[in-house]
Amino acid sequence: EAGIRLFKYGFPVSVAERQRRCDPRLTDPMRRWKLSTTDVESITHWEDYSRAKDEMMVHTDIAAAPWWVVESEDKRRSRLNMIAHLLSQVPYEPVEAPTLELPPRPPSKGYVRPDRSLQKEVPDYSATLEG
Repeated sequence: EAGIRLFKYGFPVSVAERQRRCDPRLTDPMRRWKLSTTDVESITHWEDYSRAKDEMMVHTDIAAAPWWVVESEDKRRSRLNMIAHLLSQVPYEPVEAPTLELPPRPPSKGYVRPDRSLQKEVPDYSATLEG
């Protein structure tokens, strides 16, 4: 009644795809942060969690705020599909983008950057990782 629209999306993933996504997180230092103790524990409760999610969706799927299920085996496609769907649900008026031009850079007034030795620099940790 207040004009707020609630959109609920579920992103189901097969057991095989969930396993495929979790395996590299055990060994890849760039993905390790994505794997929590809860994720590890959830593997043993997969069916219980899935059953509870299905039950929750049945009881919270209402006309004013339905659940939309997004096929999620392919993350990139599922994200694009969800964004396209969400945007299709929100009325909008197209706004023409203004034409922009970059002005010419004015002549220097003598600014010189400080010597880097005077600054605190973040170490290049990424250089130590396997690529």
